[in-house]
Amino acid sequence: MTLKPGKNIRLFKNPVLEVMTYVHPIMPIAIWGPVIAYCLYLGAHLGVSVTISLFASGLFVWTLAEYLLHRYMFHYVPNTKAGERFIFLIHGIHHDDPDDQRRLLMPPVPAILLASLFYGLFSLVLGTDLANPFYAGFLVGYLCYDYVHFFTHFGRYQTGPMKALQHNHMKHHFRTDGKLYGVSNPLWDYIFKTKV
Repeated sequence: MTLKPGKNIRLFKNPVLEVMTYVHPIMPIAIWGPVIAYCLYLGAHLGVSVTISLFASGLFVWTLAEYLLHRYMFHYVPNTKAGERFIFLIHGIHHDDPDDQRRLLMPPVPAILLASLFYGLFSLVLGTDLANPFYAGFLVGYLCYDYVHFFTHFGRYQTGPMKALQHNHMKHHFRTDGKLYGVSNPLWDYIFKTKV
């Protein structure tokens, strides 16, 4: 698959840093697929019903994390130049150039850093044994978000759930970036009244 640049906005003068902002669609599953499998393997001794319950709980918690991260972190309005640059790097670039296929998925370095923080938090709260299958579900939710986001920008849907998600996300981009923060699902937009 050849990924097409949009306006070709350059983020870094350093060519190595610049290329690290481009992500091929296979990259997230290549990184997180083995982590998910390993976490499920580590949680297998808990039994099928406990593992499934923790996995489903992690998946559900992801939906809230997706909404909160998108609303409060990615759309944070900083009051310093450094803060403005940081927000532009993590999300502003996407709103300035939503047609850049190379930047629709989270680059590995920030994804691994953020994922490590979440794993640490879950381990602290649940203990490592319970955190593993919970984290696997959380990561599956993240992958759903990443790929739904990618395909809402470049898919052609006439009907069905992807058409509705695409409609919401395009409204978020082109009509109101202060609403519709759910990308892979609209649940929390309904709950927090940010659905239009």
